[in-house]
Amino acid sequence: MNDVVAKPLIVVTGASGGIGSAVAAKLGDSGYSVLATDRAGDDVLTADISSPEGISELEAAIEHRIERGQVLEGLVNVAGVLHPGKLLDLQPEQWEHMQSVNAQSVFRMTQLVARLMIDQRDQDPGNSRSIVTVSSNAGRTPRYGMAGYCASKAAATMVTRCFSLELAAHGIRANVVSPGSTRTAMLLGMNGEAEMNRASVAGNPAQFRNGIPLGRIADPEDIADSVAFLLSANAKHLTGIELTVDGGATLS
Repeated sequence: MNDVVAKPLIVVTGASGGIGSAVAAKLGDSGYSVLATDRAGDDVLTADISSPEGISELEAAIEHRIERGQVLEGLVNVAGVLHPGKLLDLQPEQWEHMQSVNAQSVFRMTQLVARLMIDQRDQDPGNSRSIVTVSSNAGRTPRYGMAGYCASKAAATMVTRCFSLELAAHGIRANVVSPGSTRTAMLLGMNGEAEMNRASVAGNPAQFRNGIPLGRIADPEDIADSVAFLLSANAKHLTGIELTVDGGATLS
């Protein structure tokens, strides 16, 4: 058995983005074989998981790895999009796009991977298999001008936690990591560099937004560290939890 086949397989969606790329790199360094996917990017399987065709492409790629002898041990749902805008102005297609990528793909991918895990090896008493969804603290805290994103992330969080109940009998854990403001292209695109740091750390009372008590925006690697923990044996008795990684921004 070669080294790649001997490593446990982890699937990472949205792997070309800031958090997704950091997650893929962290897991690769931690001894996993990573099947990274995104709509575009270098060193990733190009597949649009918001479409049935993209899901089918990814399913074929995972099954090919399994046929080669790899053990499917994890999924990290990172893919996400944001269309800011007040509810009175938000276009239906923007709402639907966020729901499709941020929520529906979490359901589709988790269902797909969990079924493949069960088919490959059911009843794992060691709870070594794990699914992690990267959601957002906006999934439980209203945000001004971000209602579509908040709603889609709330759905992603809840469907993952419900999966945790149904998959527990199979020895599969399902947890959520909810970042706050993180230094990514998505956040930079909303505010610009200077405003990103000032507004995120200081908060915005006029928009009912708290600041960050720890005084800094998260780096993608901060989120990747939490994902890696929940995938690891160190979290073997954790399932159905939401780990909020936001420097204390949603403490109250």
